[in-house]
Amino acid sequence: MRFGRSSSSADRYEREFRAIYSALYGTALRMTRDPDRAADLVQEASVRGYEAFDKFDGRNFKAWMLRIMTNLYINQYRRNYRTGGQVSLEDEHVEEAAAPPAEIPDMQLFSEMLEEEVENALGDVPDSFRQAVILADIEGLSYDEIAAIVDAPVGTVRSRIARGRAHLRQSLERYAVERGYIKKSFSDE
Repeated sequence: MRFGRSSSSADRYEREFRAIYSALYGTALRMTRDPDRAADLVQEASVRGYEAFDKFDGRNFKAWMLRIMTNLYINQYRRNYRTGGQVSLEDEHVEEAAAPPAEIPDMQLFSEMLEEEVENALGDVPDSFRQAVILADIEGLSYDEIAAIVDAPVGTVRSRIARGRAHLRQSLERYAVERGYIKKSFSDE
């Protein structure tokens, strides 16, 4: 990936990128819900990041790369929408982003079932809300960092996160009621 940059600059970019690759891929997988598209998105973001590395201010490489990747995802989404391409919201081949500890077999099975249900519920959250929830609750970014990444005011980010969490809560509550983990609340009747 050396496009005429100094060796030290290329090495620094490579070190920084390797340190955050897993986080980028996990975020891309949650956004796209497709392992191949996630890998392509991370690869394209890597190329774009490398080409623009001289513009990086040196503060937060992960946030900077997440912004590049998120912008690429948004542009691809818009391009697919405009051209009539289908954007899949349901995909049977969503990989788990983090495996649960395998201490007790029954607990591991329960954990895996719950993780799958959370992934499915997250997939049902509208895209802009899902993106904000992923960046806040899974990636652990601040409202200000998310606002910079998605290029929206902090108030909009807060609203998207709140609405995304509410949507996620409703989906998971339905799941818990259906499975008998909780009783139906009076407000649902």
